[in-house]
Amino acid sequence: MAGRTVRNRPSRVGTSRAVRIAAAAACASLVITACGSTKDSASPGAGGGGGEGEVGVILPLLTSPFWQSYNDYVPKMAKSEDVDAHKTVNSNSDPSQQITDINNQLNQGVKGLVVAPLDSAAISAGLDQAERKGVPVVAVDVAPEKGKVAMVVRANNVAYGEKACAYLGKQVKTGKVVQIMGDLASVNGRERSEAFRTCVKKKYPKLKVLEIPAKWESDTAASKLDTLLNSNPDIKGIYMQAGGVYLAPTLQTLKSKKMLKKTGEKGHITVVSNDGIPQEFDAIRKGQIDATVSQPADAYAKYGMYYIKAAMNGKKFKPGPTDHDSTIVKLPSGILEDQLPAPLVTKENVDDSKLWGNTVE
Repeated sequence: MAGRTVRNRPSRVGTSRAVRIAAAAACASLVITACGSTKDSASPGAGGGGGEGEVGVILPLLTSPFWQSYNDYVPKMAKSEDVDAHKTVNSNSDPSQQITDINNQLNQGVKGLVVAPLDSAAISAGLDQAERKGVPVVAVDVAPEKGKVAMVVRANNVAYGEKACAYLGKQVKTGKVVQIMGDLASVNGRERSEAFRTCVKKKYPKLKVLEIPAKWESDTAASKLDTLLNSNPDIKGIYMQAGGVYLAPTLQTLKSKKMLKKTGEKGHITVVSNDGIPQEFDAIRKGQIDATVSQPADAYAKYGMYYIKAAMNGKKFKPGPTDHDSTIVKLPSGILEDQLPAPLVTKENVDDSKLWGNTVE
């Protein structure tokens, strides 16, 4: 998950158990009666189509620049892959609403679904509904813990944590570093957190990792980072698991404490991020942060459409290398995942025209 922000409300993602209960309740009620449409995104439909039927596209949120970019790419990639995609649906950071959105799309007669799950466990209620109706699903960005999907399209999130660890480990030889974590109800948050933690322990034992569980929420990240810096003013490095929601509050918090020093200046805190949004690239150019892992929003949209069209045509895939510089792997659950490349971006390659963050209009 690339992250979400909170709009002055309590977090709707409580314990994983509570989410699953809410999701199941929503699903059960929808078996009895269909709810109204939630097709509220500004993204235009693709039109046309390859004859396999209409496809529903469900977003997790639209408050992150990453997901805004993905949303913009969807109709373009649907057209290029000859997929008849509905207007995107925004689940607004609510896993229960996402189950409702899936059922609404199914009740509208879609023949395929491309979904970016909010909660790896709760999404199974929606996947089960789709399977009962014989509608294939492609998951983007987050792999479900259970349930049937034709393919998961995502980058290797373990590699995200490892790349951040390797970069910080080389720049910060000893001392305290912070990882601002994502939602641990998401496999993305768990994999990035554990990979970073394990890598530091194994390869850079002189670093001490402090952790901020921020649930992809910008205000949570800001308040907890502020508190942590009060008691640990000697922080030397920060790993942000989602620049789309953590970049602005992290920079603002450092600035407010007069700790925002440019690269090369005395007291500079080394910052590594994930996402690859234009705002991160600008921060790298300004020397405010040092690196980010570019999560491919364009490729997520492209291959989400590619695999849903293939699934609706009954095409099957096997583990192994692809023709687009990625590798399909079989997850422990038996689900196939196309792990797309996600390069590390630093000042040396930040202006590379091939990076999607440099092509956003």
